[in-house]
Amino acid sequence: MSAFVSLRDVSHAYAGAGSALAVDGLSIDVAEGEFAAVVGPSGCGKSTLMKLATGLQFPQGGTVTVAGERVTHPVKIAGMAFQAPTLLPWRTTLDNLLLPLEIVEPYRSEMRRRKREFAARAETLLGSVGLSGQGGRFPWELSGGMQQRASLCRALIHEPKLLMLDEPFGALDAFTREELWGVIRDLHASRKITVILVTHDLREAVFLADRVFVMSARPGRVLVERHIELPRPRDLEVTFTTQFQDIVHELRAHIVKARQ
Repeated sequence: MSAFVSLRDVSHAYAGAGSALAVDGLSIDVAEGEFAAVVGPSGCGKSTLMKLATGLQFPQGGTVTVAGERVTHPVKIAGMAFQAPTLLPWRTTLDNLLLPLEIVEPYRSEMRRRKREFAARAETLLGSVGLSGQGGRFPWELSGGMQQRASLCRALIHEPKLLMLDEPFGALDAFTREELWGVIRDLHASRKITVILVTHDLREAVFLADRVFVMSARPGRVLVERHIELPRPRDLEVTFTTQFQDIVHELRAHIVKARQ
C-alpha cells in the first residue's frame, strides 16, 4: 500500500524542545482514497496528528509527507472541518462557502472572472448534502446540523484531495450526527477523496472508516491498527449487528488499556 499521507516516527511538543511531548514515535500511513479514523483517550494527540498532516504544525522530530511531498508549509490540497462550524454570521451560507476561494491561490486571482462558476460549484455542493436553495440564508437561520453540512461544503469547495475532520459531529444530537454519517459516507464514495477522521465516537469510527487507528495516552503513538471489514455501502442497520458491536467493544477495550 503506497501512502498518500505518511507520518514517520514523529515527535512534537507545542512549547518547544524540552517540553512535554504531545506525540512521540507516531507513525501512520493512509492510502489515497482511504477513509481512516483515529481514536484514543482524551489528550492523546489526535488533533495534533491532524495539524501535523496539514502543515498547521511542523514536527520537532520525524517526517510528514502528503502526496509524496514533505510537509514544510500548509497543505493546499487539504480541506478541514471542525466540531464548531465557524461560519461567519454576517455572510450568507453561499458567501461562507466561497470564502476559501477568495483567500487561496490560484482561486483568489480568478475570483472576479470565475465567480459565477464558483457560485455554481457551491450550490452543487449544498445540493449534495441536502441544502439546496439554502445558499442565501445566514448561518443563524440554519440549524446546527445544517451549519455543519455547510461547513463540510466549505471544506470541499476547492476540491481537495485530502479531507481532515476533527470531531465534526461532536456537538450535535445523536439523530443529526447519524444523519451526517450518511452524508460523509456518500461524499467519500462519490468523490474518492482521502479522509482522516479524528473522533471520540467509536460507533462513528467503525461505521465510516476502512481502518481505525487507536492511539496511546500522551505522548500519543499508534497502539492498534484495526481494519474494518464490514461491506460497503453501509447503512445504519449495520450498527445493530453483532459484528459491528464486537468491533466497537474491541476498540473500547484497547482505549481502556491505553488509559491505564
